[in-house]
Amino acid sequence: MKYMLLIHSNPQNWGHPTFLHTAEAQAMSPEERAELSRQFETLLAEIVESGELVTAEALPDPARTRTVRAPDGVPAVTDGPFVEAKEQFAGYFIVDCESPERATEIAARFPDVRFGGAVEVRPIMERSGQEM
Repeated sequence: MKYMLLIHSNPQNWGHPTFLHTAEAQAMSPEERAELSRQFETLLAEIVESGELVTAEALPDPARTRTVRAPDGVPAVTDGPFVEAKEQFAGYFIVDCESPERATEIAARFPDVRFGGAVEVRPIMERSGQEM
């Protein structure tokens, strides 16, 4: 089953990897930040080697976002994500795992979750529209 791991981060700390730009990570020693990065690289190597990583992409600053709505059938475009939230969508990973528990285990190892960010785990529907 494929799962999308949606990384949410505070846009005030924008930069990738987002976890290194948080106040908490900035307060760490360079050695502690290096260890945090090493742990994340270990996770990435693990899911690449296991074949669980399908793809991953980082997103630019949310200020570069456009939101399209079509009330009354007329498209209206606004700059920015235009949502009331402290966190914005920072990037995603698609993993192919045996279970939702494994996908959640991977998400819990993202450093972002330690510093107030969130990683949302969502199953991906098959092209037929049927959830597995």
